[in-house]
Amino acid sequence: MADLREIAFLLERAREPTYRVKAFRTAAGVVAELDPGELAERADAGTLQQLTGIGKVTALCVTESLRGEPPVYLRRLQATEDEPLDEATAAMRAALRGDLHTHSDWSDGGSPIEEMAETARRLGHEYVVLTDHSPRLTVANGLSADRLERQLDVVAALNERYAADGDFRILTGIEVDILDDGTLDQRPSLLERLDVVVASVHSKLTMPADEMTPRMVAAVANRHTDVLGHCTGRLVTGGRGTRPESRFDAEVVFAACAQFGVAVEINSRPERLDPPKRLLRLAVEAGCLTSIDTDAHAPGQLDWQPNGCERAARCGVDAGAVVNTWSREQLLAWTADHAVRP
Repeated sequence: MADLREIAFLLERAREPTYRVKAFRTAAGVVAELDPGELAERADAGTLQQLTGIGKVTALCVTESLRGEPPVYLRRLQATEDEPLDEATAAMRAALRGDLHTHSDWSDGGSPIEEMAETARRLGHEYVVLTDHSPRLTVANGLSADRLERQLDVVAALNERYAADGDFRILTGIEVDILDDGTLDQRPSLLERLDVVVASVHSKLTMPADEMTPRMVAAVANRHTDVLGHCTGRLVTGGRGTRPESRFDAEVVFAACAQFGVAVEINSRPERLDPPKRLLRLAVEAGCLTSIDTDAHAPGQLDWQPNGCERAARCGVDAGAVVNTWSREQLLAWTADHAVRP
């Protein structure tokens, strides 16, 4: 039911507890499996709560929706949405055509690929890149080569349907770990097949700068790397606590990004907001491309891009240098060009 999914979306965007979001997404799944006649009968008889996965609040929302009324719960959430974006931030957000960093329940995301894609399409995206984690990140259920190959088949099947229904596409990708020596944590032959590769450091974040710098430069120089993800690895708030920035020579790393045409990600997650503004300005001065991504692990988080847009606007990022303002054709031509680097 659309109203239940909209409630879940708004709760996710507002960073409400996972259990609350799950209650509405579970109820939406239960409702979707019911015959419409049985659903109406149960709503009239007040027996919706007898169904596993539907509680008092979700049953009331379903009943209100069936009456043709927006649920009160939904109206309350809509009434407390964020203030309108300022003009510069709004202009940057309007220029974006997609999101290059998202996760599904194939790794550590909370929702199926299709649900993430449908939300991206509803937000006005022309494309969304699926970038589940790579094998070494076992805590995030990283994808082995075999699982990644199976995922590519799933995405291909979904895209066949989207091709018949409009211009939206899921682009294949990965958030691949940058290993200690700067190599990438997936078979090169598989990376070759992907549309977009986001390379990120997830381990040994406190290694000395004289070791971290060549590690990151080696990853940036890899012909498969398209985007350098959340470059400092910092956490500024949230349930995982805080974490300081990794130490590296930012001038050297950003010079490498500019040289090899790798985009520096402007990560929009509220607990990351990475890179810090001083480093984002340095990346702009170095002539780097950027991408404004959500790093979304749930559908509602796909609407976090304004966080990155605000930072981009404040730091003088030109919209034309943001790779996800480009058309799908331009984006894929750019990533294909990377693949032919020596």
